[in-house]
Amino acid sequence: MIKKINKNFLEELFSTIKQRDQNKNKNSYTNNLLQQGKNKIAQKIGEETAELIVDYLNGTKKRVIEETSDLLYHLMVLLYSKKISIKEIEKELEKRKKNVRQK
Repeated sequence: MIKKINKNFLEELFSTIKQRDQNKNKNSYTNNLLQQGKNKIAQKIGEETAELIVDYLNGTKKRVIEETSDLLYHLMVLLYSKKISIKEIEKELEKRKKNVRQK
């Protein structure tokens, strides 16, 4: 049986990041990343973006999937740390979609 993909996986990931932050577990990568602050989070976004580009150009499909997953995770941490919700991103994308239709 094929498992149905959850369409809200980004919201679930965002929620997990919030829980990890609130639990303050010293062994949590997410918590440690948030504690290191925005410079470290920004650095990780840059690193993961560069790795994705390299694998997109020269790597396998598997590596592109892995690096995309890393980038999405770190992007969700960035948004959480800036108090930006997934709903706000959805709202912006919907606004842009409407603007494109009107042109």
